[in-house]
Amino acid sequence: MANLPGRELPADKAEAYAALRAEIAAVISGEPNRIARYASAACLLAQAFPARFFWTGFYLVDPDKPSELVVGPYQGTLGCLRIPFGKGVCGAAAAQRATIIVPDVHAFPGHIACDSRSNSEIVVPVFSTDGALAGVLDVDSEQFDAFDEIDQAGLEAICADLLTVS
Repeated sequence: MANLPGRELPADKAEAYAALRAEIAAVISGEPNRIARYASAACLLAQAFPARFFWTGFYLVDPDKPSELVVGPYQGTLGCLRIPFGKGVCGAAAAQRATIIVPDVHAFPGHIACDSRSNSEIVVPVFSTDGALAGVLDVDSEQFDAFDEIDQAGLEAICADLLTVS
C-alpha cells in the first residue's frame, strides 16, 4: 500500500480500507458540498492504491438528464464525459443500482473504452440521503482481475460515508 501524507496504510487490504475509510471520513467531516467530498475521496483512494488504481473517480447523475451520468471529480487520464444508464460498466451499475466487478473489461458486453489501458474495473453506486442514485464510483486498473470482494466491501463502505456529513 502507498504512503499517504504522514502515515502508511496497513499491508492487509481489508485493514487498509478500514484505515482509509477513517481517513476519508475525517477529511470530509462537516463538509456539506458533495463535490468536495467526492473529490477528496477520489484523491485519497488514488493515492492509497497507485499500483492498482489507474483511474479513480465519480460519474454523477445529471439533474438535467436523469438517465445519464456525467463525469465528476476524478484522478487519472481523461474520462468519458457522459455515459447513458445501461451502457458500459458504469451505466450498467447505475441502471442496476449495484456494484459490478469486471475482471476483464474487454469481455464485458458494451464496454466503453475511455482509456484503452484499462483492463479491469469496479463500479460502486453512490446514493443520496433520500436513497436516490447520486452517481457511481468508478475505479479502473491496468491489471486484469484487480478487484475482489474486499475491494467491494471497502469501497461500498466509503461510498456510504460520502452522503453523511457530521
